[in-house]
Amino acid sequence: MNAPSPGRLVLLTTSHRVAPGQLSWPAWQALHQADRVLCADPAHPQLPYLREAGVEVEVVATPDAADLVDFLAGGRTAVLVQSGEGDRRLTDALSRLAGSGRVAMPDLELLPGAYDLPGARLIDLVQVMDRIREECPWSARQTHEGLAKYAMEEAFELIEAIEEGDRDALREELGDVLLQVVFHARIAEDGAPATGDDEEDGGPFSVDDVAANLIDKLVRRHPHVFGDAVAETPEEVRAQWLRVKGEEKERTSVTDGVPVAQPALALAAKLASRARGAELRVPLPEGPGPGPALLALAVEAERQGTDPEAALRESARRYREAIRAAEGH
Repeated sequence: MNAPSPGRLVLLTTSHRVAPGQLSWPAWQALHQADRVLCADPAHPQLPYLREAGVEVEVVATPDAADLVDFLAGGRTAVLVQSGEGDRRLTDALSRLAGSGRVAMPDLELLPGAYDLPGARLIDLVQVMDRIREECPWSARQTHEGLAKYAMEEAFELIEAIEEGDRDALREELGDVLLQVVFHARIAEDGAPATGDDEEDGGPFSVDDVAANLIDKLVRRHPHVFGDAVAETPEEVRAQWLRVKGEEKERTSVTDGVPVAQPALALAAKLASRARGAELRVPLPEGPGPGPALLALAVEAERQGTDPEAALRESARRYREAIRAAEGH
């Protein structure tokens, strides 16, 4: 004679990074077919949607493990809608019952009700940054101007990680650069209210606005991906990017948009690239001191396809090691 089924306990996990009510089909099936649905959190964001869908949910702070096992005996099924932290007290109690060897334990199933999409942890990052901005005395006082120097420092540290080929450092430095973006966007949310009819004129904006602008820009500048344009080589893609960018910015000079605050060698190379791309033949300035000679070297390096900033940095790095060797390190 077959022994009665011990039943089935389904631990249903959900993600706070997915909109409440957006559950997988297996999750909805399990919920509708269960003999009991329990939840320990009365404020669980899924509860209103489950009840709207006709699922009766019992809110029980900590279900008694022995009573639950008795209920499931005979082939019944219960679904436990878990919070983000889970219910350790219940699972520990079930483990003790199983360890006793005196109870026929139900089948235990872990059922993900929702899966995080790529980039879901960025939602957590925005939430963490929001709390830090509100509760940290130092962060609450920061401004765009006060943080500007850190953006430059983090960018240089990222470049260093790339040049050294250190992937662990690369991952960390990318995070530090991302922090600057999220931090500045959070500060911008506290910006002064917009004046006039243009809400974008001096008004606050969020990280979602930053992302939306970036998405629009990427789509516009990749018509060969999102439209009917054709660009089959990297050179054609670059030319198309520059053409679209020029139309957007309505620039009157090829030097427009080149930040003069960047390192001098990089600035010289960028200006040379713009002039060469526009087929302008511009004589290099002359004069006393090393400036004109350094400019000429940077322009020639760019013409040969070499980044003069990176080349000088590599030489400086070797020079640093030579100094340390001379010191006996």
